Amino acid sequence: MIFTALEIVLLDMGVVTAQTATTGSGQAYPSKSIRIITQEVGGSGDFMSRQIALGLTGPLGQPVIVDNRPTRIAREIGAKAAADGYSLYQDGSAFWLAPFLEKMPYDPVRDYAPISLLTQAPNVLVVHPSVTVKSVSELIALAKAKPGVLNYASAVSGSASHLSAELFKSMGGVTIVRVPYQGNAPALTALMSGESQILFASAGAVTPQLKSDRLRALAVTSSQPSSLFPGLPTIAGSGLPGFEYVSSFGIFVPAKTPAPVITLLNREIVRVITRPEIKQRFFGQGLEVVGSTPDELAARVRSEITSVGKVIKDAGIKPD
Repeated sequence: MIFTALEIVLLDMGVVTAQTATTGSGQAYPSKSIRIITQEVGGSGDFMSRQIALGLTGPLGQPVIVDNRPTRIAREIGAKAAADGYSLYQDGSAFWLAPFLEKMPYDPVRDYAPISLLTQAPNVLVVHPSVTVKSVSELIALAKAKPGVLNYASAVSGSASHLSAELFKSMGGVTIVRVPYQGNAPALTALMSGESQILFASAGAVTPQLKSDRLRALAVTSSQPSSLFPGLPTIAGSGLPGFEYVSSFGIFVPAKTPAPVITLLNREIVRVITRPEIKQRFFGQGLEVVGSTPDELAARVRSEITSVGKVIKDAGIKPD
């Protein structure tokens, strides 16, 4: 991501002096560079982390860098880093749901302390034009009339496109067949070609296809209508009451990080992500900015572990 000089100035507007905290040992924080550990370059985590790093560098008076690592390694490094506020970890729902799928070298609740919920991203239920239904209720009726005939494309096991579809199957009482792909892009390609019929797609990936009428959107997976899809109903409000699935993204530090450090990081990170220009950048990537207290992020993690964890266990989902 390359920024112009004007963009960098805009990111640092309104900040006059560096913000500091005092740790339990009496040392001023921060007194050296900070890193945000996240996943590989090019994904949503990398995008968000770079926006936050750039926005924090001026106010904190220290460089903030992004440390990209393979997913599993990133999560383990984040959990085992020193609890001093100099190693942050950014990830999404898959981070705290992964232990339901396979043994992980970390515990998302025990090993991490929350800083803030950053963004959320609803999926959108889309169908290939050959599927003639125009609403969620019509899709459910068709699936019930022809059990096992319809199929849905999904990315890897445990991905948002997979879990939202499994929740839909469970709550709708329908049988639709999963066709797995190694990522969201090939799943979308399969849907567009007619190889698959249904997809719970991310906003950023599917918007161009919807605008060109190459796919038909039925509803969003959030509990409330989304500004990412103006005028599109929710699944909950159009045939499946109580349905909700959104991908959440948060930022954490290792457990036992001093409370004053967490308070400072929370304040500064929320300030960065709620700036109008940053919100617009995130929106362009299909991400709705939230911003929260540490307790609110902790509550979101616990809620998803309970609700989505049940879907994973009931469906017997395993890694591909």
